[in-house]
Amino acid sequence: MSRSRVTHEEIEAARERIADVVHRTPLDTSRTFAELSGAASVGLKLENVQRTGSFKIRGAYNTMAQLSSAEREAGVIASSAGNHAQGVALAGDLLDIETTIVVPEVTPAAKIEATRGYGAEVVVEGDIYERSYEFALERAEETGETFVHPFDDEAIVAGQGTIGLELLEQYSEIDTVLVAIGGGGLISGIGTVLKAAERDVRVIGVQPEGAAHAKPSLEAGEIRQLSNIDTVAEGIADTRMLETTFEIAREVVDDVVSVSDREIAAAVTLLAERAKTVAESAGAAPLAAALSDEVDLEGEHVGIVISGGNVNLTDHAELTRTGLHELERYADARLALEGWPTAVSDVVETVAAEGAELDVLERARRTSVDHPNRTPVTIGLEGSGPEHLEGVLESLSELEGVSVVERTAPNVDRG
Repeated sequence: MSRSRVTHEEIEAARERIADVVHRTPLDTSRTFAELSGAASVGLKLENVQRTGSFKIRGAYNTMAQLSSAEREAGVIASSAGNHAQGVALAGDLLDIETTIVVPEVTPAAKIEATRGYGAEVVVEGDIYERSYEFALERAEETGETFVHPFDDEAIVAGQGTIGLELLEQYSEIDTVLVAIGGGGLISGIGTVLKAAERDVRVIGVQPEGAAHAKPSLEAGEIRQLSNIDTVAEGIADTRMLETTFEIAREVVDDVVSVSDREIAAAVTLLAERAKTVAESAGAAPLAAALSDEVDLEGEHVGIVISGGNVNLTDHAELTRTGLHELERYADARLALEGWPTAVSDVVETVAAEGAELDVLERARRTSVDHPNRTPVTIGLEGSGPEHLEGVLESLSELEGVSVVERTAPNVDRG
């Protein structure tokens, strides 16, 4: 087996280099997730509370702190639609290096403003990320700026690997770690540290089903590129690994599993509800794998890296609603009301009496299924489970002046 391109010593050096800049993020143990996954214990490594809201500052600062005086003077350029942009921008601000971030047209305005807030110049170029990436490389050739790659760089990998050092110190009994894979920089760094540890630690990568390039690449022994991607987890929506990360991953990754977007949404929801932490989709993917049937964690001490929490509130609300559907704790229904608005009061009181939450109640646009002398209304209900929600809808259907026209309550297994 060939030597990993990044050594444990280089990661130790990276930790010293970034020590005064990054947070030593907490490890939050969760009895709930241990019970749900069958693990002996679960520790959540909360990189979502890192500076800039993700782990990316670790690798960005480690890379940029090693630039020569001439390279610092020329400035740096990077391409990113999110977390890497903010990591490079903050590192540039701290090191007094001018930074330019190239983002695709689809980048949310909030992320652009956050990047500018760290002092970077933001250039909007290209309809998708690959176009922004190509533009940034071309500009670097023309201007002499240093291109800071989001993952395919040994200094980037070493910086991300500092998370592995912290994991071993905070959670010495760890048996398995679950880490999201996009380009592979994060898992390459963490895996390098854990595979050098005295105890045998299993390293499992997690990808969304709509961007699952790593497993076929590692199984084939060569990089496989996806022709398209389709996932809500934009932070790990890469089409491929590149040479540096692929070669390291071949040595340090034991397995890769895939999770659905709906499973990711459920994990986002559970992190908010049970761990009181906000995670973006990519950050929640490892927990989704832990709670799925894809990984056997029975009796193990499991580390789960929550890699980022940069998500706007509207998207987070939509994700949690989808998550509640996936957890069978949310139902939508269409009602027909006689005697508006008295019937509305009856609906509200009945839902409350049944111990459910009325998330949505609004007049609906009339369709062919609606009686002309009734008011169509749509409601959204949150409850403790499918049996509970089914009972609430049954109670509503028994009200005078209220008919349940359509329902999408979770399926109830009557046995």
